[in-house]
Amino acid sequence: MDNGEIESADEEMPSRGGRQYRPVVSHEQSIVQMTSMESGPPTEIAKHRKIRIPSQSENVPNPMEGPSNGHDELNSSQRESKLELFGFDSLVNKLGLKRSQHPQVQEMVRTFPLLLGAQRIVGMAGIGESLLLVAFCGSCTFLTGISLSAIATNGAMKGGGPYYLIGRALGPEVGVSIGLCFFLGNAVAGAMYVLGAVETFLDAVPNSVILVTNSTATNGTISEVTTIVYTPSLHDLQVYGIIVTILLCFIVFGGVKIINRVAPAFLIPVLFSLFCIFIGVFSAPRSNASSGITGLRSQTFKDNWSSAYQRTTNAGIPDAEGPIYWNFNALVGLFFPAVTGIMAGSNRSASLKDTQRSIPVGTLAATLTTSFLYLISVLLFGALATREELLTNRLLTAEVAWPLPAIIYLGIVLSTLGAALQTLTGAPRLLSAIANDDILPVLNYFKVTEGGEPHLATLFTAFICIVCVVIGNLDLITPTITMFFLLCYAGVNLSCFLLDLLDAPSWRPRWKFHHWILSLLGALICVVIMFLISWSFTVVSLALASLIYYYVIIKGKAGDWGDGFKSAYFQLALRSLRSLGANQVHPKNWYPIPLIFCRPWGKLPENVPCHPKLADFANCMKKKGRGMSIFVSIIDGDYHELAEDAKTACRQLSTYIDYKRCEGVAEIVVAPTMSDGFRGIVQTMGLGNLKPNIVVMRYPEIWRRENLTQIPSTFVSIINDCIIANKAVVIVKGLDEWPGEYQRQFGTIDLYWIVRDGGLMLLLSQLLLTKESFESCKIQVFCIAEEDTEAEELKADVKKFLYDLRMQAEVIVVTMKSWESHVDTGVQQDDSVEAFTGAQRRIASYLADMKETARKEGKPLMADGKQVVVNEQQVDKFLYTTLKLNSTVLRYSRMAAVVLVSLPPPPLNHPAYFYMEYMDLLVENVPRMLIVRGYRRDVVTLFT
Repeated sequence: MDNGEIESADEEMPSRGGRQYRPVVSHEQSIVQMTSMESGPPTEIAKHRKIRIPSQSENVPNPMEGPSNGHDELNSSQRESKLELFGFDSLVNKLGLKRSQHPQVQEMVRTFPLLLGAQRIVGMAGIGESLLLVAFCGSCTFLTGISLSAIATNGAMKGGGPYYLIGRALGPEVGVSIGLCFFLGNAVAGAMYVLGAVETFLDAVPNSVILVTNSTATNGTISEVTTIVYTPSLHDLQVYGIIVTILLCFIVFGGVKIINRVAPAFLIPVLFSLFCIFIGVFSAPRSNASSGITGLRSQTFKDNWSSAYQRTTNAGIPDAEGPIYWNFNALVGLFFPAVTGIMAGSNRSASLKDTQRSIPVGTLAATLTTSFLYLISVLLFGALATREELLTNRLLTAEVAWPLPAIIYLGIVLSTLGAALQTLTGAPRLLSAIANDDILPVLNYFKVTEGGEPHLATLFTAFICIVCVVIGNLDLITPTITMFFLLCYAGVNLSCFLLDLLDAPSWRPRWKFHHWILSLLGALICVVIMFLISWSFTVVSLALASLIYYYVIIKGKAGDWGDGFKSAYFQLALRSLRSLGANQVHPKNWYPIPLIFCRPWGKLPENVPCHPKLADFANCMKKKGRGMSIFVSIIDGDYHELAEDAKTACRQLSTYIDYKRCEGVAEIVVAPTMSDGFRGIVQTMGLGNLKPNIVVMRYPEIWRRENLTQIPSTFVSIINDCIIANKAVVIVKGLDEWPGEYQRQFGTIDLYWIVRDGGLMLLLSQLLLTKESFESCKIQVFCIAEEDTEAEELKADVKKFLYDLRMQAEVIVVTMKSWESHVDTGVQQDDSVEAFTGAQRRIASYLADMKETARKEGKPLMADGKQVVVNEQQVDKFLYTTLKLNSTVLRYSRMAAVVLVSLPPPPLNHPAYFYMEYMDLLVENVPRMLIVRGYRRDVVTLFT
């Protein structure tokens, strides 16, 4: 050797395509990267070569690299991510996130790739922080393993692994979103394993290359020995990767039995390779050799204890001007894929003989064993070689392995192929489990029968794997995949946390060593690691999971799996109900809870459980959809005979409520009569302060047209029951013409405020304005004054009252004098007078029939099965008052969008027939009216 010149044994081979060199000088060593334009095999390229390597003291320019052939330019090293620091080019970028049929086998196989890169982590972070890093990541998987064990032992598990556990604990929406992300992570990880195996194989057997290859020459730290490491071309990786993926698919198509038979062929060589590495570490000579390998020495251990974070090139070589700066956060992202794999047992839960024993024992035993090996490897490599050797010698593990470095290549190839086989086995089963739950119809193609093999899902997984292999560079995808796994682990921890915290009677796991604090801590560690690795990729992963979540909500089928959220809602509802107590709710916290009376006055078409517009009106009584409605229907008859019919009707009514997107529940009551049924409902429906406070029903406009003589008594009975039970009443006239959600109305909302109702009528008008159909309307409040002198004072008082209530409305005062003159002069009353005279005639006829019946039977006047006293002057007064109110409404509010008027209570000792005549006269010729009666309390307040 002379002046850093390395001379080959024979002659120098002429250059056919030209070659440029860029030296990277660091820590007394020179690195030469060269890009070949030749198409010959690497053995020819490497023969008879003389390379000029400048020493550190020389001032060497850094020329621009010339273009290279195909996809592999000299700057292709920029495609290598930070994970290349593990050595073997970008191999370890493809060595994470493994899966296996057996948790113990899986984690033992995973240990081997870690040992190849432990030297680099120790070189950067030092022994102390490396131990902290391993303990930090190991605690995440260990706590997740505890949560997994608790959930897995709380009952029998079907296929689907973590998806099944998370879905049954957090609901189908969360389960499907995390499960699909977990499937995608497994499928893409399979491509990384395949590329890792192919790249290692091509490095070990250079003669097997098909197309052009790149090579990197690395000089030793102390000696002048140059090691040639060949980087296969992208085309070679693609061709071999597709072939390997197809071969693995054939094995997977053979079924679980074939996979179990093949598994030892991957496991035994890997275990032997681990054994050879540890033998080589302990047998390494203790010396101050110029190579940097000192053997296990205490001085080396002390020198490597502290951290030495620094910049490196894309190839992981220390360089003060390097583009990559390493710190603890970056090393967490580098190391964490090596500790994944705890879901291996649950992924094949459908194939395990005893999930409640295999998953806890296998997962936790493997996690503890591999974590111990990780910690030991950090200590051993920290005492084995100098920091410079750890950072620059990419083949340190192969160098110290006993007896041959080739064993390490074999171990890498078999471990990555085994991991790829596990992903192609577990991912399709995960996808099939999601499809079998029938949540997303788009996944129905991947359904399989119980005990069957998911062939179509396997082909789909292989397709994704092949696409990623063709892409070749997965550096941008890899962090997102790691996020998917961390998201899954966080979901498992949150599931156990929720189930443990709620402690429902069904929560009885066989695995007793768990606590909700440990699960919460595990979930927090998962989130911390996600943000430590990359906050941007964390946001991307959460956004993708959220999109899937909302897609499932919109397109998915509803499923009730008894998840933890339902239990949480139930306990929260119970606690909230107890906290509300039995006292009246303050007006500021008052919400309308309408009891929607679905039983029609007449008959609806078959399979129509409720009037189509009732739900639209119920939504108008809620502000921004907040609140609950109770839809009730009554079936006349015997409960024992009609119980099944009632259940069917309840399902139909629930479907109607969901279709109308109305927040509410359905109830069906079987009773001898409608009056009896409603009387029972109004007394017992609801709990505490969550009882319905407003009864909503349709006005029986058809009672006279259809000659339904039983309607008046039932109608009056319902109103009287509401008054006695202190329930507000809203009767909708013109329900058929009630506007839909997007039918915009114009004009006014007119309130005829006659009696004190606690402000319910005012509140209803304000709630109507919050709906899109009425937002263009204005409110007018009509008040009745007895004298003209009181009009202005009353108007001012009402305006002040509305202002204090934060309500904008125009106030109009109608005096009794103008009211009387308006009726007497007959202005605009032609429509009402005809109805008035008709009502007088029908009442007189009905009264005459009552008197005749009483005279013949020798009994007092009877109506609706009870004695009545009829004061004919009072009847005429009621008719005349109703006529005046109807005439006023027609005069001022004929073009109003909706009219609200106070509901007069049924007069005592008046027949129900008379009351229906009063009401018919009140609503005559008014197309859309709400007849409102409040109850004995305020629902609005002046105070803040």
